[in-house]
Amino acid sequence: MGASNGLALRLADLTEADPLAVEPGEFSELVGAIYDCALAPERWPGVLRDCASFIGAWSASLIGKGRGGSQSAMFYHDNAMAPDFVAAYFTRYAPLDPSTGGHLMAPIDTPISTADILDLDEFYETRFYREWAAPQGLVDSIMVPLERSANWAAMFALLLHKSSAPVEICKQRAALLIPHIRRAALIGKVVEQRSIEATGLKEAFDGLAAGMFLVDAEGLLIHANAAGRRMLEGADVLSSRRGRLVAASARATDELAALFAAAAAGDAALGTGGIAVPLEDRDGEHYVAHVLPLTGGRRHGTHAAAVAALFLRRASFEVTEPPEAMAKAFGLTLSELRVLMSIVHVGGVPETAEALGVAETTVKTHLHRVFAKTGTSRQAELVKLVAGFAGPLAK
Repeated sequence: MGASNGLALRLADLTEADPLAVEPGEFSELVGAIYDCALAPERWPGVLRDCASFIGAWSASLIGKGRGGSQSAMFYHDNAMAPDFVAAYFTRYAPLDPSTGGHLMAPIDTPISTADILDLDEFYETRFYREWAAPQGLVDSIMVPLERSANWAAMFALLLHKSSAPVEICKQRAALLIPHIRRAALIGKVVEQRSIEATGLKEAFDGLAAGMFLVDAEGLLIHANAAGRRMLEGADVLSSRRGRLVAASARATDELAALFAAAAAGDAALGTGGIAVPLEDRDGEHYVAHVLPLTGGRRHGTHAAAVAALFLRRASFEVTEPPEAMAKAFGLTLSELRVLMSIVHVGGVPETAEALGVAETTVKTHLHRVFAKTGTSRQAELVKLVAGFAGPLAK
């Protein structure tokens, strides 16, 4: 699948009256290719290239970003960026990326551009932009959190070049793909990023620690792997009732049934619903279910009657990060929050200016506003304030 299939859209096409207009067959083909990546992760580079073309962006990737540049990583990318710039970001410039804090606080599935976090004129003054982004002709980025913990997030990342479509159009078109990318990425994590031939799905998944169930459009259970069979025997989270896969609660059962029926209609029919269905066992232990459609792409023909595979894993809860709580409590802007956290973790005004790649006068302006909003007057008081918001369970 590639640009020759019609997914690469001309800039003029993206700026017409209806920038969301898509050719249904091409869109369905792209969504199907995204879901194929859940079982064949080596396909991500080519599929990401098609995603970038569909959206109107210069480059697309799946990355990890950590606070202060820690744990930042490239999972898959479309090879649009020169290798030396990829390496430079993760070895040198990730700690200087001024938008990371805002990305880590953005809602899951929400496209965030640079202007949503920073004043663009201020961004263009940063060392990060001058030394890393500008030499590549980059003017903006769009990040979409797919999964996150307290200090880290997996993201669908789009880079915009001078020749890319306008950022708002890119955000709107990205929104069409985001639920499918997130579902495929989460399922890929559950299946341990192994490459699976669809024809051997049942056998390949029998060794997974996560429960896996193949069902038809009516929710009739066709196959369960070893972990899934143990779950059914315990009947704590899921059970088989007259051959149908059901959850402990009627609400969850209805939601799963709707997803199975949608899967029968094709990959794109799943849409934004049920990306991570919350379930509980009888002891209150939390689980998350992910549904992968099997009727399209290279997953077609996995089993004659199977329309979906359900993967069940224990839930890992998102922890509210202290900076996010502080921003809400004191009405801090993202720029003010960025300066506050740098003052606490990096040092004084000169050190913060160097770390963020901005002028000391800019840091002082934001710092004075932070003092005013928090009722403090010294950096030592800010350190105590942040420590108080971290709470007794913080690492």
